[in-house]
Amino acid sequence: MSTLKLSGFGLPVSGAAELSHPRPERLIQGNPQRETWSAVEAPLAGAATLYSGVWRSEVGHWRIAMGPTEQEVFTVLSGRCRVHGDGGGVQEAGPGQAIHIPAGFTGSFEVLETVTKVYVITE
Repeated sequence: MSTLKLSGFGLPVSGAAELSHPRPERLIQGNPQRETWSAVEAPLAGAATLYSGVWRSEVGHWRIAMGPTEQEVFTVLSGRCRVHGDGGGVQEAGPGQAIHIPAGFTGSFEVLETVTKVYVITE
């Protein structure tokens, strides 16, 4: 019999969110408030860690840069967003759609309508 603890999270979110804004040097448009409800932080094999939770952001656009071992997969629950790659590619997602941002990616994150997503990040 397993004694490992299961974690559940989603909408509606509960508890206090961690509030943030994009760093000023990364802003392209707006200064959106972002809310994060972290639900999971678990070690993976080796030195990697998995993070997961719910994230919400107001409309805005800012630069992003993933670390050499950091990657994210997220699924949009509500709203719309775009991820723009410095190499010219663009992915847009709305409710029920997911985007993978690979390790080492540089570009920008644009929120078209207040977006709520469930994210999984490995680092």
